[in-house]
Amino acid sequence: MNYQLDDIDKKILDFLVENTRMPFTEIAKQMDVSAGTIHVRVKKMEDAGIILGSSLSIDYSKLDYNFTAFIGILLTKSNHTQEVLKQLALIPNVVEASVTSGKYNIFCKMKAKNTEDAKKIIYQIDDIQDVMRTESMISMEEFISDKNRLINAVSI
Repeated sequence: MNYQLDDIDKKILDFLVENTRMPFTEIAKQMDVSAGTIHVRVKKMEDAGIILGSSLSIDYSKLDYNFTAFIGILLTKSNHTQEVLKQLALIPNVVEASVTSGKYNIFCKMKAKNTEDAKKIIYQIDDIQDVMRTESMISMEEFISDKNRLINAVSI
């Protein structure tokens, strides 16, 4: 299904990205349309695969996870990527992982409580079979983290 977003859809997505728990009635009130309109539009976007579900944003610093690092992973053989991804998924501190082109086969983001905790996690990653080496980059500050940025750039 090739669904074309219009301005109403984009506005609905803006509200839902900002607060996934916002009731459709509240969105409707703020947009000056019926709650039924919001419900129908959201259902169409779900059916088209544009909306895949809802999620929470967690402030990990409130849970004492103040250390963020990005880890480039170079594999011994690129045909073992899926197996390494499965092993990374077993490490809860790895919060994102992407298969990449370029210098690394996999690039991931991890959260840790401190440098000692980070070291243990990196050693866990290093110990995964077929990981040749890793390179870590410490995040000093997260500047842009906005899932909503691209919605307004989508052409109608």
